[in-house]
Amino acid sequence: MVTTRRRYLSGIGGGSALLIGAGCLGRDPPGGGDGDDGGNDSDGAGGTRPEGTGGPGITVVSVDAADGLPVVPSVEVVREAATEESPPRIRTVLENTSDESVTVGEGRAVHLEYVYDDTDALVFLPSDGGYPAEPGCWRLTDGVAVTEEFRTFEIDAGGSSSRTVDLYGAPGEDACLPVGEYRFETPVTIGDPGSDPEQSGRWGLTILLE
Repeated sequence: MVTTRRRYLSGIGGGSALLIGAGCLGRDPPGGGDGDDGGNDSDGAGGTRPEGTGGPGITVVSVDAADGLPVVPSVEVVREAATEESPPRIRTVLENTSDESVTVGEGRAVHLEYVYDDTDALVFLPSDGGYPAEPGCWRLTDGVAVTEEFRTFEIDAGGSSSRTVDLYGAPGEDACLPVGEYRFETPVTIGDPGSDPEQSGRWGLTILLE
């Protein structure tokens, strides 16, 4: 079951600000389903792989769980390299290690949906969406709005929740998907909205694009 709570989604994107719009949260550009592997024509800016070689590709460097919380994250690379048809893709899995069901929020950010890295160069977006991006390059041409609500969902005792997210370059960046090491962190809350006490923490993912 999914419930929602209206709340400003601060903290999504490693401390980056989100701007409140009419009934939604939008983002200004900085400075101003599973698929198959394949090749990618890059513009070469910022050190992306040469044309025709595919990529850049994702390597998971580390996954860090939130201290003291019963929900433990893991990450699987589903599509290592960008293709002409699709950007790189990962699957996030949240496992409930406790002996009773837990309520988890915010329901999108905990799976890295709409979360930017700490340099604002990259963002993970739900795999089932259509976004304003340059095909083959996968750099967003405009910001992506996020509805202003706090969603929650339940994970049964010993169960898990998983989703796939795709990696995009932020609008305004010079490179399509710039190579380098990037850190993503996102808040996770355990408990029903407004419950007391409400457990919270942050889990993090570090990836390498090369």
